[in-house]
Amino acid sequence: MVTYFFLVVAMYAFLGNFLFALLSRTSVSPKHKSTQALTTIIAAVAGISYFLIQSYYRDMLAELATLADADNRQTLMRESYNAIGQYRYMDWAVTTPLLLLKMVSFLRVKLHEIKRPLAIMLLADFFMILTGYIGEQQVGFDNEVLAGPKLIWGAVSTVGYIIIPFTLYKLWKQYADRALPKEQQAYRLMALTTVTFWGVYPIGYILTVFAIDTNWIHITFSIADLINKVGVGLVAYWAGRETVKYAPH
Repeated sequence: MVTYFFLVVAMYAFLGNFLFALLSRTSVSPKHKSTQALTTIIAAVAGISYFLIQSYYRDMLAELATLADADNRQTLMRESYNAIGQYRYMDWAVTTPLLLLKMVSFLRVKLHEIKRPLAIMLLADFFMILTGYIGEQQVGFDNEVLAGPKLIWGAVSTVGYIIIPFTLYKLWKQYADRALPKEQQAYRLMALTTVTFWGVYPIGYILTVFAIDTNWIHITFSIADLINKVGVGLVAYWAGRETVKYAPH
C-alpha cells in the first residue's frame, strides 16, 4: 500500500506540474516560453504513464489479496514489475529527449549550431532507452530474470548513458558564456541530474538481478521521476522567471 501511495502521489504531482507549466507560460521571458511548453508535454506524458502504472498496480493488489501461496504471490509481483516497466520505458522514450532539449535551451544556442553534438546526444539517449528495454525483457519461466543476458544489455545501455553527461559538459564549455547567470545556474543544476538522479535507474536495473522486493524500486523510481521531471521543470521556471527583466520590451 505504501508503494501504491507513492504511485498515486506521483500521478497527482505530474498533473499539478502540467497545470502549473501551462498556466505560467506568460510569467517567463519570451526566450523560455518554449521551455515551459516542453515542461508541459513532459508532465502530461509522465502523468498519463503514472495513471496507467497506478491502475495496473491497484489491480495487481486486488489479485494478490486472493492468493495464499507464497510462490504464486512472488510470481505475480515479478510479472507486475515487468509489466509496469513497459510503461516506464515508453515514458522515458518520450520524456528524456525532451528533458535534454530543455537543458540545452538554457545555453541560448540555435539548434543548427549544435546539430552534430545534439544529434549524437539524442541518439545516445534513444540507444540507452532501447537497449535497457531489451535488457528488461531478458526473463525466463515465471518471469525469472536471466541475470547474464540482462547484465550484458545493461552494460551496452551504459555506453549511451555515459555519452549524455559528456556531451552536456562539452556544450557547457563551448557555449556557457552566452547564457545569463541565472540560466547558467539552471543549466548546471539540470545537467547535474543526469549524473546523479538519472543514475538511480541503472542501479534499480541491476538490483532486479538479485532477490529484492521490487516495491522498493517502484518507490525509488517514483521519487527519482519527480525530481528529474517536476524538479527540473521548477528549476526551468525559476530561471525563466528570473530572466524576465532581461527580456526586450
